[in-house]
Amino acid sequence: MSRRSHKFLLGVTAFLLALSVFIMSTDYAEAKGKGKSKGQNKHQDTSEASGELQKTGTIHGEFDYESDELVTVIIEMTSPSVLEGKHQNTSVDRDALKEERDSVIERIQSISESSEVNREYDYVFSGFSLEVKQSDIRAIASVNGVEAVYPNVKHEVTKVDEQSFSQEEVSPEMIDTAPHIGAPDVWEDLGYTGEGVTVGVIDTGVDYTHPDLDHAFGDYKGYDFVDQDQDPQETQPEQGEVTNHGSHVAGTIAANGVIQGVAPEVDLLGYRVLGPGGSGATDNVIAGIERAVEDGVDVMNLSLGNTNNDPDFATALALDNAMQDGVVAVSSNGNSGPNDWTVGSPGTSREAISVGASELPYMLYNVGIDVNGLSADSADVMGTPSSEALQALNEGDYELAQAGLGSADEVAEVDLEGKIALVERGEYPFVDKAENVAAAGAVGMVIYNNEEGTQPRVGDMAIPTIKMSQADGAALVDSVEAGDNTVTFNIEEDGLSGETIADFSSRGPVTDSWMIKPDVSAPGVNVISTVPTHNDAAPHAYAAMSGTSMAAPHVAGAAALVVQANEDWDVDEVKGALMNTAEPLEDLSGERYPNNTQGAGSIRIPEAITTDTLMAPGSYSFGTFEKDNGKEVERQHFEIENLSNERKRYDMDVTLFDGNDHIKVNTSNNLNVKAGGTQKVNMNVQVDAGKLDGGYYEGLITLKDNDETIEIPTVLFVQDPYDVFEIDDLMAQGDFTLDQGIFDVTLGFNYDIEYVDFAIYDSGLSAGAVIAQAGAHDAGENNFTIDASPILPQLPAILPSDGYNFVVFVGKGDKEEGWVLGEFDLEE
Repeated sequence: MSRRSHKFLLGVTAFLLALSVFIMSTDYAEAKGKGKSKGQNKHQDTSEASGELQKTGTIHGEFDYESDELVTVIIEMTSPSVLEGKHQNTSVDRDALKEERDSVIERIQSISESSEVNREYDYVFSGFSLEVKQSDIRAIASVNGVEAVYPNVKHEVTKVDEQSFSQEEVSPEMIDTAPHIGAPDVWEDLGYTGEGVTVGVIDTGVDYTHPDLDHAFGDYKGYDFVDQDQDPQETQPEQGEVTNHGSHVAGTIAANGVIQGVAPEVDLLGYRVLGPGGSGATDNVIAGIERAVEDGVDVMNLSLGNTNNDPDFATALALDNAMQDGVVAVSSNGNSGPNDWTVGSPGTSREAISVGASELPYMLYNVGIDVNGLSADSADVMGTPSSEALQALNEGDYELAQAGLGSADEVAEVDLEGKIALVERGEYPFVDKAENVAAAGAVGMVIYNNEEGTQPRVGDMAIPTIKMSQADGAALVDSVEAGDNTVTFNIEEDGLSGETIADFSSRGPVTDSWMIKPDVSAPGVNVISTVPTHNDAAPHAYAAMSGTSMAAPHVAGAAALVVQANEDWDVDEVKGALMNTAEPLEDLSGERYPNNTQGAGSIRIPEAITTDTLMAPGSYSFGTFEKDNGKEVERQHFEIENLSNERKRYDMDVTLFDGNDHIKVNTSNNLNVKAGGTQKVNMNVQVDAGKLDGGYYEGLITLKDNDETIEIPTVLFVQDPYDVFEIDDLMAQGDFTLDQGIFDVTLGFNYDIEYVDFAIYDSGLSAGAVIAQAGAHDAGENNFTIDASPILPQLPAILPSDGYNFVVFVGKGDKEEGWVLGEFDLEE
């Protein structure tokens, strides 16, 4: 770590009055931190930090600690939940856990009298949700028994567009995504339809009256955590902005009528955790997960998420515990692609199956566009109602007319009849822009980017639509404004693509765990499924939607079929089978997609059910290698399970996509596994990190026998990812000395931080206040001098104690952590 020394003299006289105002009565958690401090050495004249750093409960999210505004937070307790205890071979008594929870709540309410408990959790997650003043959150984090504080962040459905169809407009032939992954082959050739398997849909609710879905519901239909009743129906008009997302998800899993889902004979339970408009909060999502596990579902689907790339966020931890209890948990990966590190919770779960979105093969085009001699090399097709409609643009010259962002109001002010609308990306969905300009009489639309980079391919749109870059769009705008506004097109078909990954699909890796995400991919573009119309005259319909929300239920349905076919498999075997047999995908240039883009590939259900071999885990992160000089060796292991009734001999090979000269992997080449047996395979990974650029390096472990080939995606990191990628981390080390009323403080940061607050607490860490603050500082070692001589003599009267603790709060972005640097006595 580079050393940067900065000296600051921070006066604290301004905090004298504040000390009497901001006294906080708290209980600090006795937790071991990851920093270091000097050993105890108390003198009459000088005090030094003693013992190891003590870490308060971790605060996730951004809060205004000077505000009395009420917010809801999720409190995770240090005491394990029922399932956590079970997996730790410790029996957790729910009554005893409730007593501990009540005790923690009592301690919190003693320092935050206005706080109110909303929900309590004990089965998959140990804690509760709490309405509290933001100014009390730091104090709450330091209460004994508090492991972490999470914001009650907004969770939303993960879809990007929608197009509706009436019942008369839909036919079974339109449903192509389930056949693409092999679902009908499983029904017809293998005889598995999901019968006897229960799938929980944790979403906006489900229209269980839809004729394609009513077969899947019994008398007990699930639970509504928005309205607190046992009617998990979608949001109705009288309740606010109506929803249909959960019904679409449910249809992809289980529809059995005009259309068929992936597993048409499963039983469904609905859990409404997202309310009007398809949004909700963390506390309801955790409650839904907990209820589904206790209801005994075999598989659960969560086509929702937030943008927190955090494997330790509350919803991700809840899914980890659900998986460990034998429930196959499936989560969408998010719609924040195409950049890396965009996966969000709960897709960040270590155990659950996270799903990226693929698009089925589509027609490719070469697009030529000319505006009075000006061309646009970035021009490509975004979407069209048909190839015929698109190529009809070749037949004439058109006037290009600016239509702003394509809103209904902007379009109404422009004459678009028979013209091409020139529209900027932003604010409104692509499909809405297309519908608006089509309704105004436009025959086509050109949409240019509002930022650098590429725009997604949408597919089916109301009007032929050409996309282009921000730079090309700016040139067209200038041309039109100069009066050169005649446009011609030359659009030619260029053959079918393969199955590709949707641009919007979020990518990994995951912070802290450094895992590859998504685990697998599945169709998520223009997926047709069931929806309510909220129109009493014709209440049921269908819609095509896109998003990882649509991809996840394909995997949930697939998991149900695998569970039915292999009743004795555990969740890791189900997950492993789907990953081991997935089809790797390539981009339009024929290059294999990165592991953090597609996971193991697109699922293929027949192969997952009939595979003779399983290799676990289905993807693997070798972790971080940071040694500057010399080679660093780590030993890893995998398990190979031979499911066949005969001995198998396997060959194993490891391929790295880059860094081969300085990364070596040694493993057994020839492996023999008896029929029905399992064998552990050791693997030595040797990395000369000092000779490699910082970053992550992907590869494949390939396992072959005469009948099958299994590819395991791998990744390893060279240098600390927090340094290389500038993702959130915490303080590395800290210590202090106190001499003649002056604190000399040394803090080591793993990254550039935005602020640090210095505080004094009593010996029991039950009361204290901030005495000084500093702003942004660079990564590395930083030194601070705080003249506290005016305030220390007043401590016995204001904060009586037989000793004191020196505490720092360090923050960056949406994360803050508090550290106890050590104890000190007042000088005599």
